[in-house]
Amino acid sequence: MDDFSGNDPFVTARQRMVRDQLSSFPPRVRAVMGRVPRHEFVPDLKRSMAYEDKPLSVGYGQTISQPRIVALMTAQLEPQPTDRVLEIGTGSGYQAAVLAELVADVYTIEIIEPLAQRAEAALRRFGCRNVHLRFGDGSIGWPEAAPFDAVVVTCAPEQVPASLLGQLKDGGRMIIPIGPPDDQKLFYFQKYGDQLLNEEVLPVRFVPMTGAIQNPGGNFS
Repeated sequence: MDDFSGNDPFVTARQRMVRDQLSSFPPRVRAVMGRVPRHEFVPDLKRSMAYEDKPLSVGYGQTISQPRIVALMTAQLEPQPTDRVLEIGTGSGYQAAVLAELVADVYTIEIIEPLAQRAEAALRRFGCRNVHLRFGDGSIGWPEAAPFDAVVVTCAPEQVPASLLGQLKDGGRMIIPIGPPDDQKLFYFQKYGDQLLNEEVLPVRFVPMTGAIQNPGGNFS
């Protein structure tokens, strides 16, 4: 991402966010989140709240997660410079922008077309040249670009889509919220052949995953 800090009136607010909210996270995650201009990924009327410890609406019933959740999900993936990462639920584009600073390529899918267009414009404007964005159904993944070293999901299905597991490399990592709206938990998975190791991270609240996964008769595996 290009450096826009010279014209950024939110530098102090972003530094405070990193100091007060993200002190327990790895230095490279803190460094990236200290650079990426979160205020540019939220609606204009919410810019003054961009660095507060809270999720914010970005329209169309969707939200941008609070900074510490973005940091947590990023850190859990243990992103490596050579990684190719799949993100399900582009939303504002902020999580993709953070990951783009840490990995080789980010493939991100958004099912709401106006959000996809807005995020693509923001990511392009800020120089995220290694982010590939698609408007479409994230529950079926991005099969022609698979396999991926890691998958991050920012919307909650009630079970992990088999399609996403199938697109994860052997040894690959996934961070995903699972469960109905009133009882979601964030899970970390690691794939080893036919085995899937999992760890419950913490209770969360994300918007539900939509698309083929909502159709019991649909084939999204």
